[in-house]
Amino acid sequence: MKNLFFFLTFVSSSLLISQDNDVLIMVEGDSIPTRSIGLEEITVFPPLVFKNYKEKVNYYTVKRKTLKVYPYAVLASERLDKLKNRLKLIDGRANKKRYTRLVEKYIEKELSAQLKKLTRTEGQILIKLIHRETGLTVYNLVKDLRNGFKAFSYSSLAKLFDISIKTEYNPEKIKEDAIIEDVLKRAYGDKSIILDLN
Repeated sequence: MKNLFFFLTFVSSSLLISQDNDVLIMVEGDSIPTRSIGLEEITVFPPLVFKNYKEKVNYYTVKRKTLKVYPYAVLASERLDKLKNRLKLIDGRANKKRYTRLVEKYIEKELSAQLKKLTRTEGQILIKLIHRETGLTVYNLVKDLRNGFKAFSYSSLAKLFDISIKTEYNPEKIKEDAIIEDVLKRAYGDKSIILDLN
């Protein structure tokens, strides 16, 4: 009898201990208690540290310009994907060139007024972001989609404004590109990026 009492005491105490570990939580708006609460994933970035005021101004200037032109780079990437998919469906080289010219004129008509308002540095950042989004420089995109002469013409015209359409995006080696990458990661992390061009 003593052993049975000891055994029952042991079993009931172990049940009480295990019940303490299984805490159930009532979540507001739910009628069933749960053991855990589902939380959205967040990304925590280290605080920004600047050596001096000039560096701080430079960072926020690049940030403002990057967030302004980034939607155009995303749009360019999306349009390029659609164009490549449609070109696969078109037979004949002449028909593909005709379609590419038509798309170029449409995009130019749609966006030229907005793109003309960009400053030189915003234009250069846009060229880098297009490389980031597509994996190709603007020069190579024009050369592949149109021809080498058009690419050379656009490159020469851009040089008049001190812009290079052959510029690549390289955040490991170029400080401005590293700032651009940091800005985009932080903007995606806190969901403050706006891709709407309106």
